[in-house]
Amino acid sequence: MPLSVVIASTLQYALAVLFLVLPVLVHTHGERAQRAAEVVVTRQGLPAGVLARHGVKFAESVVELLFPLAICAALATLASLGLAGNGVGRILSWIAAGLLMTAGAFVTGSQVLAARYVEAAFKKSEEPGVRELDGRAVVRAAQEAFPAILRPLIVIRFVLTTAGSAAVIVLLATPAASAYFH
Repeated sequence: MPLSVVIASTLQYALAVLFLVLPVLVHTHGERAQRAAEVVVTRQGLPAGVLARHGVKFAESVVELLFPLAICAALATLASLGLAGNGVGRILSWIAAGLLMTAGAFVTGSQVLAARYVEAAFKKSEEPGVRELDGRAVVRAAQEAFPAILRPLIVIRFVLTTAGSAAVIVLLATPAASAYFH
């Protein structure tokens, strides 16, 4: 088995694990983070509901867990198919990697740059007082309510979603990989 296929599959498995671990962490600690963020908003003189009205949410429901868990399952399946030398798995890996590089980069990028997105949402608001809210303080309070490992894992997922997916495409296109899949 070519090293390029092993590395590509390892990258896919690593990203799959992150698509499992991160949503579970957010689901289990999100309500506490939401409350912490709401406390900051109320200390700044506005009702806690301002966050919901502006789409700022730190908690995830069970239903919201389904999409990242489906991505996790798909990535693990594709990695396994790649290791097995399945040509369809290789093609689907290219497609999935391309999708992850584009759509995934925007989603995970917004998580990496959460404070900027929250501040931008507040600055666009027509609601009195919202433009003056300290978005960074809101995000910081929420982040402190999550386990300390969450932030580094989000950054790692962003890197794997973008650069890792590009690497999977390249690795599965090498001559050694092509020979393995034929």
